[in-house]
Amino acid sequence: MRIFPAIDLKNGQCVRLKQGRFDDVTVYGSDPVAMVKDFVAAGASYIHMVDLDGARTGTGYNQDAIKRIIDTFHIPVQTGGGIRNMRDIEEKISIGVSRVIIGTAAVDNPDLVKEAVKIYGDKIAVGIDAVNGMVATHGWEKISDVSAVRLCNQMAEYGVKTVIYTDISKDGMMIGPNIETTKELIDKTGINIIASGGVTTMTDLEKVDKIGSYGVIIGKAIYQGALNLQEVIQRFEKK
Repeated sequence: MRIFPAIDLKNGQCVRLKQGRFDDVTVYGSDPVAMVKDFVAAGASYIHMVDLDGARTGTGYNQDAIKRIIDTFHIPVQTGGGIRNMRDIEEKISIGVSRVIIGTAAVDNPDLVKEAVKIYGDKIAVGIDAVNGMVATHGWEKISDVSAVRLCNQMAEYGVKTVIYTDISKDGMMIGPNIETTKELIDKTGINIIASGGVTTMTDLEKVDKIGSYGVIIGKAIYQGALNLQEVIQRFEKK
């Protein structure tokens, strides 16, 4: 199982939101490069980055920070937030992003996903963020009428190989992930599911691993010391 330590960027700072609320922000650092340096020192092989400003407005504000991290560490980075058209995807690929995550546009403009997969293949992933099983968009501020399972199946039909699934009610709350829905997506779609939201303990990780998750994203639990990234990587990724 791949371990993705997470950095959420807002105004160039490393932050975490509670349940996706932009009015409930905790700042964990002003230097994303220094944060990734710690992750790499702990043995991280992958980094997950989200441009929260981009997710909310559709305009990427943190491109420079993402590029600096890629240029400094030469580590695979997957990133999303504000990916609305082919130009956004091309810009991310051009600076060395290894996997571009399409979120809101997968609901608003699914043909974009279809086109992007034809051109970039496995470099395209879809981020499915849900509340009570329904997909949320535009930085989690709008709830659609599309279910997570339905969207995941649609994306699989388009050739998407990887989906990042986040239960927003769990995200940043440190109360454990949504194992039931994550397992449902794995079982019903057969594509690579990266679990996200609420992962806090080694027991959480064991559950996520046991259901066959391709990977897991960990954020707040690392920042607050609930999980030791080096121990997590050694136990779940290096086995």
